[in-house]
Amino acid sequence: HPTGLKVQCQQKGGRDSQAHQEIMTSYHKPDEKTLQALRDIANKLRINSIKATCASNSGHPTSCCSAAELMSVLFFHTMRYKANDPGNQCNDRFVLSKGHAAPVLYAAWAEAGYVKESDLVNLRKIDCDLEGHPTPKLAFVDVATGSLGQGLGASCGMAYTGKYFDKSSYRVYCMLGDGECSEGSVWEAMAFASYYKLDNLVAIMDVNRLGQSEAAPLKHDMETYRKRCEAFGWNTYVVDGHDVEELCKAFWQAQQVKDKPTCIVAKTFKGKGLKNIEDLDNWHGKPIPKDRVDDLLNDLMAQIQVPNKTLCPEMPNDDTAPADLSLISLPAPPAYKKGDKIATRRAYGVALAKLGQSSQRVVALDGDTKNSTFSETFKKAFPDRYIECFIAEQNMVGVAIGCATRDRTVAFASTFAAFFSRAYDQIRMGAISQSNVNLVGSHCGVSIGEDGPSQMALEDLAMFRAIPTCTVFYPCDGVSTERAVELAANTKGICFIRTSRPDTKVIYSPDEKFELGVAKVVRKSDNDKVTVIGAGVTLHEALTAADILANEGINIRVIDPFTIKPLDASTIVASARATGGRIITVEDHYKEGGLGEAVLTAVGEEPGIVVTRLAVSGVPRSGKPQELLDLFGISISVIHVVGLVLVKTV
Repeated sequence: HPTGLKVQCQQKGGRDSQAHQEIMTSYHKPDEKTLQALRDIANKLRINSIKATCASNSGHPTSCCSAAELMSVLFFHTMRYKANDPGNQCNDRFVLSKGHAAPVLYAAWAEAGYVKESDLVNLRKIDCDLEGHPTPKLAFVDVATGSLGQGLGASCGMAYTGKYFDKSSYRVYCMLGDGECSEGSVWEAMAFASYYKLDNLVAIMDVNRLGQSEAAPLKHDMETYRKRCEAFGWNTYVVDGHDVEELCKAFWQAQQVKDKPTCIVAKTFKGKGLKNIEDLDNWHGKPIPKDRVDDLLNDLMAQIQVPNKTLCPEMPNDDTAPADLSLISLPAPPAYKKGDKIATRRAYGVALAKLGQSSQRVVALDGDTKNSTFSETFKKAFPDRYIECFIAEQNMVGVAIGCATRDRTVAFASTFAAFFSRAYDQIRMGAISQSNVNLVGSHCGVSIGEDGPSQMALEDLAMFRAIPTCTVFYPCDGVSTERAVELAANTKGICFIRTSRPDTKVIYSPDEKFELGVAKVVRKSDNDKVTVIGAGVTLHEALTAADILANEGINIRVIDPFTIKPLDASTIVASARATGGRIITVEDHYKEGGLGEAVLTAVGEEPGIVVTRLAVSGVPRSGKPQELLDLFGISISVIHVVGLVLVKTV
């Protein structure tokens, strides 16, 4: 719609047209002084973006210029926030999904008075937090962006939290580039937002036509953008992204719409306002040449009519309570007895429901696997704190990260561990975002059995060990699983809990204490010959093998690491020294990056220790769980044989 005034039901009949008229009659156009101030601010944002990128001799000034009016209207007319307290829980949220336009975001906060304008020229310097793409080192950044296509998913999590958990009036605004709309994760988020009627969410598509190496697929085909957004259930306005009056109307109108998210599809020009650069190819990611800077800056400054006119953002409603950061504890110890059998995936559901009793901040998400991961146990207890994300794992992780921002929730997201590989980029960005989010992967390894290799997580330990902020839990029974969930709820950074499909015996008493990075020596004697380290299912294989060997007069030491990262190196080294330097690791995972490699790293500088690794090799197949453990050499019989061989070679 050329004026940006189209409402969601305009063409459906008289009643809707009447409602449209009522909405528009209550709209008050900003006075001309305000509109001119917004235009002036847009040009100030351009000027500071150019200065910053020139000072660093890198960055994306043309991507900033296309968004200048959008940022001006958002930050100085539409959004409600405390400029001196960017992280306040009551503030409207803003996510710059097109993170390469970071300089215009920094310039906006300088205009708001939070960032010193003199600091903008330190962009991208080693000692400056104004990095090439936004990160939460800055108080006004909730999630790191720059890996494109992820901002909207996180924004969905923030908006869902605002509407359904906080029940507050803050709104969420997310700016996307047109290039990143080729990412499937954008459309996962679009589907999620409309399904959950996130009318407190506004996406802004900065359709500046040009990508990095060539034009974006749709170029300036605004009608197709509109149809796509409407097809995904969004209230959609197509606007001139450089017309501040039109933008003011569209953002105001978005606030009136109920039960639908709004997308502002803004036609813009890359490098807007820059003579002989605007809307031209080959300017992506390039600072303005030094011999052209002064002329371009002078052109922009000449357009500023009221240089000293300032606009202050409206204050937010004070309707969001500060986050309760108190410790979250299980309300009662695990109810299992030694010898009981329960799958760790089922124990996860029990533990999560118990934690939900202790804290309203605990929420759960799942990707349509809740009856397999047992997150359904939490859903039954607390349906209002459960988010079904359906089969869209990238978006599920993004939503979880968004839910956890500003400490509004303690989020647990679960699916089959194998399917987190699909969301690895979101997990990686979650670490850069300093996110405290808990991911729980069930159905790990060949021990799931007949479902076959597509469902078997055999790379997940390697994936999560490589995440810099990640704690990796691998509980072996119901008790250790409950304690892992409790610890994860109170641990900063990404947490991954690996749970198994088969029922396994409870080996710990309910009052057993667990700590991060502290292993349990679960079988020990004074004359142990070998140290065997198993985890999850393979720990039980190791314990049974230890019983068989003991009947043959050979004692072995068995260690449960509990956390694979951090790994208890001191316990492992001490046990290895006590058993002649002989270690066997046995894992339901590929050799690369798993438990065995973690142990090798722990003992790598210790002389005289030899590690024999038993792990899955090659692509597995369907079969019964025990058949597969035998086939891939990680079962009782193989541990028994390898243990005998190592002892006899002494």
